[in-house]
Amino acid sequence: MESISVFDIFKIGVGPSSSHTMGPWRAAQAFLRTLHDRGVFDRIAGVRVDLFGSLAKTGRGHGTDLALLLGLSGEDPVTCDTALIPEKIDAIHRSRSISLEASRTIPFDPETGLLLHMQASLPFHPNGMTFTAMLDDGASIDETYYSIGGGFITQEHDAPQGSRALSLPRPIHSSDDLLRHVRHSGLAIPEVVRENERVWRSDDEIRAGLMQIWETMRDCVHRGCHTGGTLPGGLNVVRRAAAINRKLLGDRDSPDVLSWMDAIRKEHPSFPAILKWVSAFALGVNEENAAFGRVVTAPTNGAAGVIPAVLLHYVLFCGGDEAGIERFLLTAGEVGSVFKKGATLSAAMGGCQAEIGVSSAMAASALCQVSGGSPEQVLMAAEIAMEHHLGLTCDPVGGLVQVPCIERNAMGAMKAITACHLALEGDPAHAKVSLDAVIRSMWATAQDMNTKYKETSEGGLAVQIAVNLPEC
Repeated sequence: MESISVFDIFKIGVGPSSSHTMGPWRAAQAFLRTLHDRGVFDRIAGVRVDLFGSLAKTGRGHGTDLALLLGLSGEDPVTCDTALIPEKIDAIHRSRSISLEASRTIPFDPETGLLLHMQASLPFHPNGMTFTAMLDDGASIDETYYSIGGGFITQEHDAPQGSRALSLPRPIHSSDDLLRHVRHSGLAIPEVVRENERVWRSDDEIRAGLMQIWETMRDCVHRGCHTGGTLPGGLNVVRRAAAINRKLLGDRDSPDVLSWMDAIRKEHPSFPAILKWVSAFALGVNEENAAFGRVVTAPTNGAAGVIPAVLLHYVLFCGGDEAGIERFLLTAGEVGSVFKKGATLSAAMGGCQAEIGVSSAMAASALCQVSGGSPEQVLMAAEIAMEHHLGLTCDPVGGLVQVPCIERNAMGAMKAITACHLALEGDPAHAKVSLDAVIRSMWATAQDMNTKYKETSEGGLAVQIAVNLPEC
């Protein structure tokens, strides 16, 4: 089984979907690298991308087409200027050409170069895509990739390679493994995780990387809580986080993120106000996500608001510091990794339980860790959170990551906080369900779930709400 770093679970990128935006973006980059490796990049005369399954059915609403164009153009989701995305996409459509990696311009019409096979699905995974490069001598090269959730991509029969094939000092494939390492070493959960992370990075690099993740989350919350208007895509969903922020802070607000956080702290908010703040934090992130803003995949883009909301709750209302932020993210990342290995992070495979459910479990365990919970209580918190997301379907209205996705992040954050406190007041020795048992149950539920509830917009709310969206 592959070795997964915390920084594989937490990735900086662009919304609105890790499976449908981040994954295809990375696949486009991987395909171009393959063409370089084969020595044919300078002979490319044309490119076509065929999308299958869930990628075809909800790809336009999820921004798959935009991600593919940006990936082929040489843009990177970590560093690209998100404000320029519409301009770059419009230029490709107007010119009917694309500059591969900003260095080789070829004719390209998105209408014929990106093909959506609505009724076809590849057997390996619902999120399949085939890239084809036509060469100057009439030959062609094609490669098929799968976006398997959380921004991860793979090819069929791929074995772990490179950093994911490394042997870790404390290999963890289940929560039982994690607990065994904790008991054997006498270390806390985040310190066990840190030992493994040292295979990839120095302590300074781990610390800097975690702070970059935190600051990206924090800044995303701040942007979301200060941006109004309606979201793109045609549903005309009104952004709400900024209005909640204004109502709670009034003229005490500040455009600077640190001053804004300080203003919130000084409010000494009541319990109802804290609930509103946590909701605003989560809504703000996923409103940014829906608007193609920069977010942290945690563990997916559709569920990107849960962990920042709970982490900011810890920092602002529970006295959290930098050391606590590190422990929070290390714990959450390892729990996310265990879910990926034992089940899935892909809504196209498991419904929304694989996104909001996993993110809520990650956040619950992390908050329990920094609140003084024992290792057993930390894992109990994750179990409680997931137990009450089992069977959650993915039924995005209009194929957009907006309804019900944005509100679900607020609900996932609230459930995480509740699960944490239930675990802190509970005795794990009396628990009837283990975290590994709930992960097995989640995977069994995913396999039994009807396909129409797995990110296809063919069931649930998606067919109950009448929409007439433009082709965008």
